[in-house]
Amino acid sequence: MKQEFEMTEEDLEVILDACKPVPWFAPGGYWPKTPQENANTAWAQLGEKMGFDYDTVEPIPGKSQNFFLAIPLIQA
Repeated sequence: MKQEFEMTEEDLEVILDACKPVPWFAPGGYWPKTPQENANTAWAQLGEKMGFDYDTVEPIPGKSQNFFLAIPLIQA
């Protein structure tokens, strides 16, 4: 069952920054991660920090971006 979580402003900034396009220069064929891959990584790190499954995150309509629903890693 999903529960409500609240991230800090600093955590929100990390998520939003991860979603920004990444400029790249590809000598030797190196491709940077896409914004989606960066966002997934940021959510995974936040999930580990706060104790939720990052694949289950969904917004809460009517609340600020700091609030979201997710399945906790350990059910209480």
